[in-house]
Amino acid sequence: MNNKTEPIRDAMALGIPKMLILGLQHMFAMFGATILVPILVNAYFEGEGLSIQVTLFFAGIGTLFFHLCSKLKVPAFLGSSFAFLGGFATVANLNTGIFQDMTMGEKLPYACGGIVVAGLLYLILALVIKLAGIKKVMRFLPPVVTGPIIICIGLSLAPSAVSNASTNWILALIALSVIIIFNIWGKGMFQIIPILLGVAISYGAALLMNACGLTNPDGSVILDFTNVAAASVVGLPPFELCKFDLTAILVMAPIALATMMEHIGDMSAISATVGENFIEKPGLHRTLIGDGLATSFSALFGGPANTTYGENTGVLELSKVYDPKVIRLAAVYAIILGFLPKFSEIIGSLPSAIIGGVSFMLYGMISAIGVRNVVENHVDFTKSRNLIIAAVILVCGLGFSDGLTFVIGTTSITLTGLAIAAIAGILLNGILPGKDYTFGESPSADANRGIDMNPIPIHKNK
Repeated sequence: MNNKTEPIRDAMALGIPKMLILGLQHMFAMFGATILVPILVNAYFEGEGLSIQVTLFFAGIGTLFFHLCSKLKVPAFLGSSFAFLGGFATVANLNTGIFQDMTMGEKLPYACGGIVVAGLLYLILALVIKLAGIKKVMRFLPPVVTGPIIICIGLSLAPSAVSNASTNWILALIALSVIIIFNIWGKGMFQIIPILLGVAISYGAALLMNACGLTNPDGSVILDFTNVAAASVVGLPPFELCKFDLTAILVMAPIALATMMEHIGDMSAISATVGENFIEKPGLHRTLIGDGLATSFSALFGGPANTTYGENTGVLELSKVYDPKVIRLAAVYAIILGFLPKFSEIIGSLPSAIIGGVSFMLYGMISAIGVRNVVENHVDFTKSRNLIIAAVILVCGLGFSDGLTFVIGTTSITLTGLAIAAIAGILLNGILPGKDYTFGESPSADANRGIDMNPIPIHKNK
């Protein structure tokens, strides 16, 4: 890797072996967080959730598609989005209308259908930005709206973290401690992949405990390798077509408000890290289209939503190699892993306690990032309008735990708490006088929107 201050923009100058290693580094940076999404969703859907193989396959395919849409210029990797976890949990718990007698596996395609629609909303925002300009659009989606919505996403998932961790607190605390240690005191690449290290080290502890004959407090085995033994080494990812229902769409679609803002922040961060203004060229409308279509395409065949990853922006900062070809190599690695079922089942054997330990950090970080979004953008809470908007969003997002169900014609529709919060926040921001936010005045603040473990500071272009 390059230790000089001068960045490398053509990785071919390093030679193919070093390029392959750089691509592997980017793959590891995204790996822990990307596979964690299907692991968590499987916990919500009682083992009938997202496939790790499909997730990795579409992370790679989505990244390559994004690069095509952005004229092969933006060095971004698209991994699984954490923002939709709350939506998956909500769909798993739906028990009204057509969902009343469904199994968990039957509900999942409807959650994916909602994500397809959420991804298509990116295209609408891209068109509006192209026609009206980003500053005019961002007036309607300021941090006083998006920040509290992100806070609600994290806090609504908190009970799930405690529930999983309580199955074996020792493993949960090991996972949590490792993530904290490497996130705070880790150096170089180790600081970029704290989630992956937390999962790997706690899994090693689980292997040791299992070998010693220890069990979970309830008497169940710590690790079960039945599915691992039965899985083939090579095989096609288990694709599944999504399905559409208005209730599931209304659960998932509002989350796009948070992920679109995350995308804009990540583009700002990558631009500052690399020293090129990708918001202007190839243009934010192009990157939004790439991200949105990658998300919709993934969900269409049973995968999670995709989003640009701050972890990989951290690797760009670490290596000083800014060539997008290296990111595309990482995407190819991810696609290859998608065809290895046994590898997927090994990951799937992860104890729920480890998932809980990781979630303790992750869900809290999501909410903390919402707080950071508000603080970094200097939202003035001495103004009554801002207090009112934030208060109503928080109460709606957390208070309507079961949502609002109503019937139109013969169709039962449920508006979730997050959907109600998003609608209320946007309406109040549009109605109440005294807007005090302009996108672009503080690039470092605008960039701090991503829902990831490693926010990358903005540097002034040299």
